[in-house]
Amino acid sequence: MIDPHVHLRDWNLSAKETLAHGLLVAERSGFTAVIDMPNTDPPLTTKARIIKRIEAANRTKRNVSYHLWAGVTGDPAQIDEVVKSCEELFPSVVGLKLFAGHSTGNMGLVEEEIQGRVYRHLARRNYTGVVAIHCEKEALLRPELYDNADLSTQSLARPPEAEVASIRDQLSFSKEAGFAGHLHIAHLSTIEGLLLVEEAKREGRRISCGVTPHHLLLNRDMAKDRRLYAKMNPPLRDEETRKKLFEALLEGRIDWIESDHAPHTIADKETGASGIPGFSGMLLLLKVLYEHGLSRGMMQSLFGGNVQRTLKLPPREIVLPSYEALPPLIAAASGEYPYDSFRGLFQS
Repeated sequence: MIDPHVHLRDWNLSAKETLAHGLLVAERSGFTAVIDMPNTDPPLTTKARIIKRIEAANRTKRNVSYHLWAGVTGDPAQIDEVVKSCEELFPSVVGLKLFAGHSTGNMGLVEEEIQGRVYRHLARRNYTGVVAIHCEKEALLRPELYDNADLSTQSLARPPEAEVASIRDQLSFSKEAGFAGHLHIAHLSTIEGLLLVEEAKREGRRISCGVTPHHLLLNRDMAKDRRLYAKMNPPLRDEETRKKLFEALLEGRIDWIESDHAPHTIADKETGASGIPGFSGMLLLLKVLYEHGLSRGMMQSLFGGNVQRTLKLPPREIVLPSYEALPPLIAAASGEYPYDSFRGLFQS
């Protein structure tokens, strides 16, 4: 299996997790490849740091193929450098990541003019690879509505409209710029956003979307239980939205599953850090899909096959753990972290 969206921390964030630990848990959970995000500390926005990161991951000597997304800033020279890194270091570097809203790491390019400039520069460079995007429109966020005593208020502070508007922006800016690459909408959490992706596909745009286990299995009411620390960006949505996203998954309307694995220390979570461990959630979702009778072929596409095809990674068989093997794998993955928002579900 492939997890195309992980935050393995390390370096200045090694108290949260190290590369060695994250890759160990990934391997024990049945993943043969992971793709790391660039909002590390320091961020993966230069070729030198990217090479250093790849070398550090390789030194762990885990049987997990390590890849990463290169981070994009608004500086044309920096964009040139990371595009060249994609060309020279593929498949270790699979594409670019653009944060259209701030999240952990403060890499957000929140000004619309800068977002448009990025696409125009990529178009001039004839970049036709993948740009993965965190879509939340900063102008529509309502941080004053967040109450750290009730983590479900994160859904008020970062409303669905912020995601939908940002997706619409990225489609518009990239089209106006003549960008010929592939847009990937990461951790989609709204049906309205999915409809925009589907409309773009019908128009012949190169676009895909991923959904996380937490947006498919958890809802915002669960975040009221503070022991779950169920706060993330984008936040959990209402139960109706969760059900509709899950139905869309079963109907084959979602391209792949991504964990958005993002561990923190409990102290960080107590002070409001966004992100949860994700490997147990990936396995739990796989178990639920077995129970819904999803075909093996479709599950293989969701858990790595479509990632390989979209990113043009070297093909390898996607091997799924058996249904019977999943409960101990889920428990073991959860046990590696001091908290797990999925624990109540898989123990029920």
